[in-house]
Amino acid sequence: MLIQRVITALVLLAILLPALFASNPMWFALLTLVMIAAAGWEWSRLNGRPGAAAIGFGAALAALCACTFYLVGFSVPAWCWWLAGGLWVLGGVRALAAGVAGWPKISPALRLALGAVLLWAAWLALIAARARGINFLLSAMCLVWMADIAAYFAGKAFGRRKLAPAISPGKSWEGAIGGLVGVIVLGVVWVHVIDVRVPVDSASLYSVLVRRIGVVSVLAVVFLSAMSVVGDLFESLVKRAAGAKDSSQLLPGHGGVLDRVDALLPVLPLALALTSL
Repeated sequence: MLIQRVITALVLLAILLPALFASNPMWFALLTLVMIAAAGWEWSRLNGRPGAAAIGFGAALAALCACTFYLVGFSVPAWCWWLAGGLWVLGGVRALAAGVAGWPKISPALRLALGAVLLWAAWLALIAARARGINFLLSAMCLVWMADIAAYFAGKAFGRRKLAPAISPGKSWEGAIGGLVGVIVLGVVWVHVIDVRVPVDSASLYSVLVRRIGVVSVLAVVFLSAMSVVGDLFESLVKRAAGAKDSSQLLPGHGGVLDRVDALLPVLPLALALTSL
């Protein structure tokens, strides 16, 4: 399994990195459009619409993203990020409160529509962040990765109280707090070391927040870290309701696309919303 995970990761990096660092951000947009179509296919399967219906849903989602990009390009109005962020804050928290048993009670059509909106907003936020700069995008993505990695090690060392045992038994409150601390440390390093001493192409998410809202940026970073946990738990809830361990097997050793991007889904639009203050 470990060898399989490593091989898959290396193949993904070999595909993603050239597109990410290409001078024309359109290459990154096109590649991630394929990924969002795959995520749509997984979402449909997890919500009672497998087979041809799932393929059609993924294709329709990609078409929606492409049409939106054709109309607005990389310049998406800030209110879109606030709308998507509000949906995550209110809807995500409510879904987690209702638990695994509450999710199937929502009509399949509404669940599909909700997934389409969330994935659509996440893709638009992804390409908008890339247009702002590679450093900006990587700093936002690393926030999510640091929250996950620090939470894992803090949970292993100190985890006692379960965060959401019915949804994700492995997560603990101690791990979540460790993730918050790790993200704050990462932000300090990025602002005072990477953005200052490394020849980056743009300001990072952390530096933009510091310039825009000052010391309140610490609370903004903590909030984004917390929302990454909400995104992770929300996808776990949907999988448990569907009786699935992974969103798919598209990425051998890693599960599916949704398994890899779940925590990014709320963070990217919310990061852009906060930097628009």
